[in-house]
Amino acid sequence: MSNVSQTNQQDFSSQEVLRALQEMRNRLETVNKAKTEPIAIVGMSCRFPGGANDLSTFWRLLHDGIDAITPVPPDRWNADTYYDPDPDVTGKTYTKQGGFIDQVDQFDPLFFGISPREAIGIDPQYRLLLEVTWEALENAGQTWTNLKNSKTSVFMGISTDDYAALSNPILVNNRSVGVGRISHLLGLQGSNIQLDTACSSSLVGIHLACQSLRLGESNLALVGGVNLILSPTSTIHRCKIKALSPDGRCKTFDAAADGYGQAEGCGVVVLKRLSDAITDGDSISAIIRGSAVNHDGPSSGITVPNGMAQKQVIQETLSNARLEPHQVSYLEAHGTGTALGDPIEIEAVAAIYGKNRPVDQPLVVGSVKTNIGHLEAAAGISSLIKVVLALQHQEIPPHLHLKQPNPHVDWAQLPIKIPSSLMPWTCDAKPRIAGISSFGISGTNAHLLLEEVPEQIKVQKAKGKREDDFKRPLHILTLSTKTEKALKELVSRYQNHWETYPELAISDVCYTANTGRAQFNHRLAVIATDPQELIQKLRQYTAGEELVGVFSERLTDSGSATKIAFLFTGQGSQYLNMGKQLYATQPTFRKALDKCEELLHPYLEYPLLEVLYPQVTPNSNSSLLDQTAYTQPALFALEYALFKLWESWGIKPKVVMGHSVGEYVAATVAGVFTLEDGLKLIAARGRLMQGLPAGGEMVSVMASKLKVQETLSSMSLEEKVAIAAINGPESTVISGEAEAVRAITTNLESAGIQTKYLQVSHAFHSPLMEPMLAEFEAVAKDVTYSKPRIPLISNVTSKQIGSEISSAEYWVNHIRQPVRFVESMIALHQQGYELFLEIGAKPILLGMGRQCLPEDVGVWLPSLRPGVDEWQQMLLSLGQLYIQGVKVDWVGFDREYACEKVALPTYPFQRERYWVETNNGYQKKNNGSRAKNLHPLLGEKMSLAGVENQQRFQSYLGAEFPAYLSQHRVFNEAIFPTAAYLEMAQAAGNYQLN
Repeated sequence: MSNVSQTNQQDFSSQEVLRALQEMRNRLETVNKAKTEPIAIVGMSCRFPGGANDLSTFWRLLHDGIDAITPVPPDRWNADTYYDPDPDVTGKTYTKQGGFIDQVDQFDPLFFGISPREAIGIDPQYRLLLEVTWEALENAGQTWTNLKNSKTSVFMGISTDDYAALSNPILVNNRSVGVGRISHLLGLQGSNIQLDTACSSSLVGIHLACQSLRLGESNLALVGGVNLILSPTSTIHRCKIKALSPDGRCKTFDAAADGYGQAEGCGVVVLKRLSDAITDGDSISAIIRGSAVNHDGPSSGITVPNGMAQKQVIQETLSNARLEPHQVSYLEAHGTGTALGDPIEIEAVAAIYGKNRPVDQPLVVGSVKTNIGHLEAAAGISSLIKVVLALQHQEIPPHLHLKQPNPHVDWAQLPIKIPSSLMPWTCDAKPRIAGISSFGISGTNAHLLLEEVPEQIKVQKAKGKREDDFKRPLHILTLSTKTEKALKELVSRYQNHWETYPELAISDVCYTANTGRAQFNHRLAVIATDPQELIQKLRQYTAGEELVGVFSERLTDSGSATKIAFLFTGQGSQYLNMGKQLYATQPTFRKALDKCEELLHPYLEYPLLEVLYPQVTPNSNSSLLDQTAYTQPALFALEYALFKLWESWGIKPKVVMGHSVGEYVAATVAGVFTLEDGLKLIAARGRLMQGLPAGGEMVSVMASKLKVQETLSSMSLEEKVAIAAINGPESTVISGEAEAVRAITTNLESAGIQTKYLQVSHAFHSPLMEPMLAEFEAVAKDVTYSKPRIPLISNVTSKQIGSEISSAEYWVNHIRQPVRFVESMIALHQQGYELFLEIGAKPILLGMGRQCLPEDVGVWLPSLRPGVDEWQQMLLSLGQLYIQGVKVDWVGFDREYACEKVALPTYPFQRERYWVETNNGYQKKNNGSRAKNLHPLLGEKMSLAGVENQQRFQSYLGAEFPAYLSQHRVFNEAIFPTAAYLEMAQAAGNYQLN
């Protein structure tokens, strides 16, 4: 036995070792795959020269071969004053041209929660980064609310600080703070890195972001670069080293190449692991297969390119991407257009990408710098965005300014083609792959390989979505902004966008707008069947017309979430085919109703669905729905399915209340008992009531509870008739023996009180119910109860109820006690509820509820309304909920539908000028406000919004003002004296004391 035992132990030990080895292999394989996982570009945005303020405009510029170089704008500096063709003249530039963008002084600080005063001091580069980053996230369909506290990293290239020379707020113009502000404002908790490797900064950022994503340090990455030319200083410096072209143009690979054209702009991309992008249903623009970064190392000069290092970085990128050189069909060159750099770059490219390349398939090489100039820290990102657009359009834009190829390159021996005009991007070896180079002036080189989205990934994405079996006859579009003016501008943008791209599917547009945009206080919801109707409604909204299916509202900044009360309808609301359209078109509704039918099967003779949706035949079950044994479970099932549909859209109640039968559904969703137990109870209730003798009556009386109670007492009929419901201040229902009810009704009518007989099978909530109570109690005792997880207002007590509802005794009493609806509504109102959603087949409770509360109080929304298309009614109420500030789960709303994210207009920032004043401006302002000064140094008193119990002052001081400050010098520099600080402190103290 011992030998057998030992053998078994050895076998067990061997199996454990094998399992451990296999687990280690699996982990190693996972790690290796992660290291090389492709990275998806899921969003982009840009501001580039030539008015290329969005992706479509930038593509048109590239497509049409536009030269975006212009004279220096007069609002930057007087180009004539600083110009001299002699490069050796001190303080002058030999060029008056460059690539510039518009309105760099404009910003929308309030959108980002920045005060106007602070905005003036923030470098426009950082302001531009904020806006373009926001636009890139919108292009990616990512909302900041979903990214808050996420592992989202930021890598931004910035190399210049021109604005700092105009101002002197050190903190706000620190580059790391400029980039850090992005993570701060968006609530991102991944790494945040400001990069400066000069011209290669933004492409190095791409490389680092890919590493961060592959290592799991980030789940999303924002990468880009920015460059603004705000003063002539940087241009003067570049002219001194003869780096710039006199005509401001990059004549890349041309014999006339004489330096680069200085330019400005900003670009940002959003990156994700490819597997995550596919899983999340993102719109993938292109795929990063691999990247590499190195340095020139020892060369003939730190600014001199090193061809060997360039070859190495390209080769390493190919190795990382597991690609062969001949698979790359296009190269976006660094291409600054210098006599020294161009030949070195093209020869390095040919040495690597020329290997084993078929003669009839030359490598096409171009450079975006010939269009827009050299954006320095943003150069790499401009190249990347160009290539992504070219891959999407399957066209290669023309390379400009190539008249005579550089004679220092043996072009005839190189398998390279420079496109002089727009050409189709044909490629025998699918998919299309492009290389991108970016080389820093200080020697840091970056290379990247970009691939179009392969067909198999497109197919994989399509398979990830279910087939759209359920067609929606109506769609809802939601838009929101921070101001009314911005909302109107956004509406206009959507109109224009749809007219430009009429092929867009309305379902895709609504899905992208609803799920991929942040929600603000100025809101609009539009319901339409097709794009034409939607555009027309947008036009009419702009014109101020009131329309069905168009809702707008401005929310207040209360800081509290909108509270919704769900009201579950009682008996009498049933009708044949209620919910049938939802059952046919809404998978969530259908699943819930099917589940109810399954659970009710042991309790009902006929299946629930046959009762709800009978076939119209001579032997159909069309009359069963009015038999209370079926009415009650049918209403329960319908209301439960409606609740689950609303819940799947993120619409969740803060409190629930039901009317009679409706309280069973309210208790179920509140967690008092399970769905199975709830259906068991309601089925028993209906069956036992159905088994009672017929003959009772119910009458609605237009009088108060007190008046009706007095009548019952005066006629001594309280043993035969009871108050069944108090539905309003002047609306009471009586129920009981038919003869006694008729007698009371006659008495009331003789007093001029209106009455109405109700069409019911039995006299509910009356003494006639007592014979069933014992048997119902036995069923109720077989149910497991819990305390409500959602606040619940009781019919019996008209108050919020706790553990008292969790007993069989409560539900027995519920059958006999009156429905205290009016008191329950008052209780809801006292708790601050003014938004009511009825969960039922008819909006019965809404009408009664209005009578219970003060006039014009409350928003009353039905789920269904007879005679109105069911889906339309659901959307009408959903639109109202949205504009009231209710948080809608739009992803859940479209979860069962095959929708795609598409490019849509971005937020219309409401920009105004925010610019630091020059020294002369400070002097002028100081002189102008001298009358307000409390003290020559302390200046004038000021106040800040939200700051109380503090004294603050502002003063404009400089080396020349006050004049005596210029006399206090150390090493010939004017220094603010310590005594002056003490003087200011004393002056502030005196002001406070006095």
